[in-house]
Amino acid sequence: MCAARFAPDKTPAKPPALDSAATASAGLRTFFNITRAWGLNATEEQKLLGVQRSTLYAWRGGDYPARLDADTLERLSYVFGIYSALHVLFPVPERADAWVRKPNDAPLFGGASALARMLGGQVADLFQVRQYLDAVRGGVS
Repeated sequence: MCAARFAPDKTPAKPPALDSAATASAGLRTFFNITRAWGLNATEEQKLLGVQRSTLYAWRGGDYPARLDADTLERLSYVFGIYSALHVLFPVPERADAWVRKPNDAPLFGGASALARMLGGQVADLFQVRQYLDAVRGGVS
């Protein structure tokens, strides 16, 4: 058989650059879908993103920026990782999504919820929750 027969007909599409409008809109739409599943309000979303109230409401309304800054991209990455890890640990979506609000006796949380830790306002708070979940599921951060 000829190898050319199995060659792709066209070049695969390149993913959008991290500093593109396509990345910004896809990332923010995904973020709002996750926060809806978690039952978060605007104040909680604002804390997770580390943005001003007016910015949050513009983004919630679909007025996405041409690009996201590095801090926002990092925050989104951690939220996506937390969401993904929870859905690996808890195959029932309702349990996975409810976990963020449940009290947790792990030393990192001290009886409070993971969400309380995540709402500390610092990127490090999101990182630590992500790192905790990666350790629980036996992965590496």
